[in-house]
Amino acid sequence: MRMSWLFFLSLFMLGAWPGHPQQSFTEQALVINVEVPVRVFKGTTFVDDLTIADFELLEDGIPQKVEACYLVNKRMIQRREERKKYIPETSRHFYLFFEITDYVPKIEEAVDYFCQNILIPGDHLVIITPVKTYRLKDQALQVKPRPAIAAELRGLIRKDCQEGNAEFRSVMASLTELAKTLSAGIKAGSLSRPIEIKEQDGASSSALQGMQLEEALLFYGTLLEKLNTLQTVSQMKMLDFAYHLAREDGQKYVFLFYQREYIPQVDPKIILEYSEIYQDNPYVYQTLTNASRFREREISLDIERVKQAYADASTAIHFLFITTPRPEVSGVYFEERSEDVFNAFREMTAATGGYFESASNPATMFRNALEAAENYYLLYYTPSSMSDTDKNFRHIVVRVKREGVRVVYRTGYFIR
Repeated sequence: MRMSWLFFLSLFMLGAWPGHPQQSFTEQALVINVEVPVRVFKGTTFVDDLTIADFELLEDGIPQKVEACYLVNKRMIQRREERKKYIPETSRHFYLFFEITDYVPKIEEAVDYFCQNILIPGDHLVIITPVKTYRLKDQALQVKPRPAIAAELRGLIRKDCQEGNAEFRSVMASLTELAKTLSAGIKAGSLSRPIEIKEQDGASSSALQGMQLEEALLFYGTLLEKLNTLQTVSQMKMLDFAYHLAREDGQKYVFLFYQREYIPQVDPKIILEYSEIYQDNPYVYQTLTNASRFREREISLDIERVKQAYADASTAIHFLFITTPRPEVSGVYFEERSEDVFNAFREMTAATGGYFESASNPATMFRNALEAAENYYLLYYTPSSMSDTDKNFRHIVVRVKREGVRVVYRTGYFIR
């Protein structure tokens, strides 16, 4: 994962966040009212004819009585059934994250569709790029034409995506050139000569010019370590963002555009050959050993804790994974390094009742995710058992009395 992964740090620009989030329920002594957004699909079609009697809800395995059911489209309540009266908060908060290393023009089509067809007055919009965080002003839709807003957003996203990961791309370019040169060197038997790299655009090649082989191998290890640093994930910042979302009223939608990553490496067979040559040189040998283990990195997040934090915030995570073809460079092995993001966000999507898709066209994926998100049921219930000392995560299960449907919802909450 790149260090700008979701750019959580930039969200502190939005204001100071208190350390303890507020849950989306109303406290009355030891009685709480829990809200659960639920989406039900038959294939890809939203099922809009369910009644309160069609839902079964369990908390920690104990059946609960659903006290109210509201059918919502966008921000409008289309139908309500109430055994107890509630006042649903249906305002919408959109967060669009762009983790894009190589800009994809189809993103502009996605932004246009969102501005023209989804965004309505009263919605809240935050755009997070690898460089900055932007918040749409509350009155923007009243004072500025939608095409103008879309054009401004397109320009900001394009510029920031192209400029924001400059250091990451520089390291990637250096790794590619160095991996290619090291592979060519051992094949040609030119292990004692200085590294020769053709001049090209960018500064990445200048650092490699004239290096002896041992220096180049050590530099290769340094670049891999730097890449790991750039890809470090801050669990604390992820949790801080979840706490921020928990304090927001209404419905919260996080759309993450994430581009598949490939990391250039020296072919493993070449690494093995260099290891045999330098087995008596502890510095180079250790560097090569570390390089061979680079692909073994595992995500260092407590996924269960993060999933629970976002489910507790009643936030739907929509993960849009942009696929790209594997690069082909002679002598270079391109390792896909998106599996940590992919697996983590697939789990977060499921835990929060969000949408996941993997494809090459971000515009189509975004439209599908928006269509899946705009209709939902709001269920309310009062837990049948409660304790002021119970601080554990309470697990929610929602079932529908209908065959062949798919039900998505947040999987629980914390009592505070």
